[in-house]
Amino acid sequence: MQRTTIHIHREAAPKPAVGEPCNGCGVCCTAEPCPVGMLVSRSRHGACKALTWNEHERRYACGMVVAPQRFGVPRWLAGVTARAVRRLIAAGRGCDCDLSIETG
Repeated sequence: MQRTTIHIHREAAPKPAVGEPCNGCGVCCTAEPCPVGMLVSRSRHGACKALTWNEHERRYACGMVVAPQRFGVPRWLAGVTARAVRRLIAAGRGCDCDLSIETG
C-alpha cells in the first residue's frame, strides 16, 4: 500500500466514514483532484488547486462550486458552471473517499 502525506488545515473536521454526509474535511481533494479538478489544476496528481478553505465556516469547499470566476469562468457563466460542477462531483451525496487517515 502506498503512503502519501497530505497537509490539511489544522481546524478541518476529521474525515467522515464512506457514505456519511460530507463535512468539508478536504481529504479527498487534497489527496487527488477529481476530473473537474484535473482540468483546473492541469494535473492528475496532488492537491486540487480549486480546493478552498472557508475560514468563517471552518471547512473546505470546491472553488468551482463556490467561486468559479476565481478559476477563469466568466461571471455570466458562473451560476450554470457551479450547478454543473456540483452535479459532476456529486456534492451533497455523501463521502465517497475511502482513504485511510493517520494523524501524527
